[in-house]
Amino acid sequence: MQTKHFFTDPNHLVLTALNSLTLTNPSLALDRQNKIIFRRPDAPRRANKVSIVTGGGSGHEPAFAGFVGHGLCDASVAGTIFASPSAEQIRRAVIDRVPTENGVLILPMNYTGDVLNFGMATEKSRVAGIKTEFFAINDDVGVGREKGGKVGRRGIGGGVLILKMVGALAEAGGSLDDVYALAQLANANLVSLGSSLEHVHVPGRGVPEDTIPHGEVEVGMGIHNEPGSHRVKFDLVELVEGMLLQLLDHNDPDRCYVTRKPEDQFVLLINNLGGVSPLELAGITDEVYRQLKRDYQVNMVRVIQGTFLTSLNGLGFSISLMKLVDPGLGVKITMLELLDAPAEAVGWSAPINTSTWENNLNADPVDLKTSNLAEDIHSNLRLDPAVLQKALNSGLQRVIKAEAEVTRYDTIVGDGDCGIGLKRGAEAIQSLLVNASPPLTNDVVSTIARIVTVVENVMDGTSGAIYAIFLNALAHGLLAQNTSSPTTITTETWAKALRSSLTALGKYTPAKPGDRTLIDALSPFVDSLLETGDVKVAAAAAQQGTESTKAMKASLGRSVYVGGEEEWIGKIPDPGAFGLSEFLTGLAEGV
Repeated sequence: MQTKHFFTDPNHLVLTALNSLTLTNPSLALDRQNKIIFRRPDAPRRANKVSIVTGGGSGHEPAFAGFVGHGLCDASVAGTIFASPSAEQIRRAVIDRVPTENGVLILPMNYTGDVLNFGMATEKSRVAGIKTEFFAINDDVGVGREKGGKVGRRGIGGGVLILKMVGALAEAGGSLDDVYALAQLANANLVSLGSSLEHVHVPGRGVPEDTIPHGEVEVGMGIHNEPGSHRVKFDLVELVEGMLLQLLDHNDPDRCYVTRKPEDQFVLLINNLGGVSPLELAGITDEVYRQLKRDYQVNMVRVIQGTFLTSLNGLGFSISLMKLVDPGLGVKITMLELLDAPAEAVGWSAPINTSTWENNLNADPVDLKTSNLAEDIHSNLRLDPAVLQKALNSGLQRVIKAEAEVTRYDTIVGDGDCGIGLKRGAEAIQSLLVNASPPLTNDVVSTIARIVTVVENVMDGTSGAIYAIFLNALAHGLLAQNTSSPTTITTETWAKALRSSLTALGKYTPAKPGDRTLIDALSPFVDSLLETGDVKVAAAAAQQGTESTKAMKASLGRSVYVGGEEEWIGKIPDPGAFGLSEFLTGLAEGV
């Protein structure tokens, strides 16, 4: 494992790497505070163009910031190394850094943190009135259907082909519906698999103990240092044989995602995970191509080789195969034409045009505008602030008192941080209710939006993102029922908005009732409130749902990886569901 680096501060490293893109492509600008690379407003661009926003953790360069430019993406948002950017960073990219008049397509990779935070930003953008679509790229077959379950495939190297085609279609005048449909269609015809000889070392961190023994290779390794599906003795010919079998075996129902006929055309992408020499990568490409022709008679109309989506200096590569199909879109253009279309991004193989240099776009600094926050959006839905504060405080106080019990549960079945996270969020919301400046008003949507800001800034982790997505969608659901004049909000209005926000949450988490998550408390609460209009009855349904999680096996979240189920099945409820039901019970008591 290579542990020597020129940089020891990973945060400084990320910022300098992002800034370098503005030096190598003068049509780009950097929002340093939010780590956003975006196309300069004064750079030539097509009028009435859909904007494409992507991003993810750093460490995958040139992805994702290297794919910003004419003919590709309009902005990319970077997190720290191997960590998703925050929802607020992404929101800034959508609302402040790209044109939004014709809509925005948000395209992250399918990882929990990315899905939740990019999903949260999607909902916030919709609340702000921007037509926004979201799709999480998922092309990896390293984890099959059975193990992947509801989470689905991960996003790896093949995703760059989707970004390229979607960007080209947007540049050609495709509508938001067109680019959204193309992303889904291309993904459905794409398979990828990676392998590596070693895990990677992250600058600024300790040296991990787990290494891959000499003479072995890990198949299915992820792009964030995640373990692969299995290890094999290393021989390149045999390794490629095994990888192609996983990619193309029609007799494997667990991993067969793309069917193949003799007349089908394919694009082959060989992607360097960062540490393979160009000489070896070329040899790997040759071996993969030969076997595809000899053993599978694959008709490859394009072969693309290079470094596109990495895992720092990962000593490995990924193979991607994309079947070309008829997009069936309003814009008469083929997938191959979209792939071949010129693009001006340093992460793609096309060079920067001379005219871009001659325009000298870096001469003047970019004026970084700052939009109004979501809490500045107002409605005519009214509720006495004292009534709302009383109900919320009752629920929040109950969450705070339950912290020790939630922590005890989560220590047994998780990582022990659920109780502290809920308490931190509850105390911060209580502080907002008392100390808000300007004070909270009787505008329900404005109040919820300000609560969302607190949740996003204070509650981290998966549960914080889930609550923020749900509350953002709740604000959107209430705005959908807004009235022309001030009107006291009804229980029915609350119930309908809660139902729509629960549906929106389902776009970003596969959790359903029965999966042993907070959804087991939230879903019965929403259903009961919609049916009865009685908050107390709904809170009781949430408690009953929480109680039912004691008998459930976990299918999502960290509990999936925690052993010793026989010690807690039937005894310990899901900590997240328990914490939420405590809040809902307190809320009902305060109404």
